Amino acid sequence: MTMNRRAFIAGAGGMMAMSGLGLAGMARAARVRAIGLQLYTVRELFAIDPIGTLEKVARVGYREVEFGGGNYDTMDHAKLRAAMDRLHLRAPSAHVPYDLMAKDFPAAVRMVKTLGAQTIVLPWLAEEQRTETGFGAVIAGINRFAAQAREAGLGFAYHNHDFEFLSQSGGKTLYDRLLSETDPGLVRMELDLYWALHAGADVPALIDRLSSRLYAFHVKDMKKDGSMAAVGAGTVDFAALFKLPGASGVEHFYVENDQAPAPYIPDITTSFRNLSALRF
Repeated sequence: MTMNRRAFIAGAGGMMAMSGLGLAGMARAARVRAIGLQLYTVRELFAIDPIGTLEKVARVGYREVEFGGGNYDTMDHAKLRAAMDRLHLRAPSAHVPYDLMAKDFPAAVRMVKTLGAQTIVLPWLAEEQRTETGFGAVIAGINRFAAQAREAGLGFAYHNHDFEFLSQSGGKTLYDRLLSETDPGLVRMELDLYWALHAGADVPALIDRLSSRLYAFHVKDMKKDGSMAAVGAGTVDFAALFKLPGASGVEHFYVENDQAPAPYIPDITTSFRNLSALRF
């Protein structure tokens, strides 16, 4: 189900109209309804006890998860799906490594569908794939994977780090090449806000530039020293970003903290509470 900004405010619309707040009040009251967690944040826990970790995530209040890391690709995906169903969790998307897709794309499709996901996300590129020659092959691969995903009834998206904005190929940044050389009807973008900011990108302008190609946000905060922080414990003005016109079609908001301190659950709890309280 598409969860765009109009859906965020719809539930509160009736009460606001009665209170005389009107459309301006509705806009101020927009919030993220279904908060997700990128499971890479708790990868060390997940690798040891995947079901127990999903139970802890659900108890915090998360209703969506995105698979990534923690060796999830080697696990019993039917068992994971059964646990999610029991916990009322859903996984709209999953991070799938490039090599896995290149080696056996039908197997990647089976894995993603078993988990109940509708979108495959390419999460990372190896060093050799960021070179002049390597990146050309990546572009071709992304377009091929996205077309195969559509044939299988799935969507496809690309998740950034900072190197896409800092490295150049053919006189353009890698991210500019991604946008100009991949099929906009097939390849959407999962924007990791932290990494884009870390690279020095003009993130508000980027969000409005991406607009209809934006699939999801990775909601990750930044401390003054540039390190990662739980949502609300850093300097990022998420409300200002979420209310941009280009963000109106974003379907999923995944909390992530690559550097979350052990035991991890307090960190994702802080992020959940602060993101739940955010109004924009």
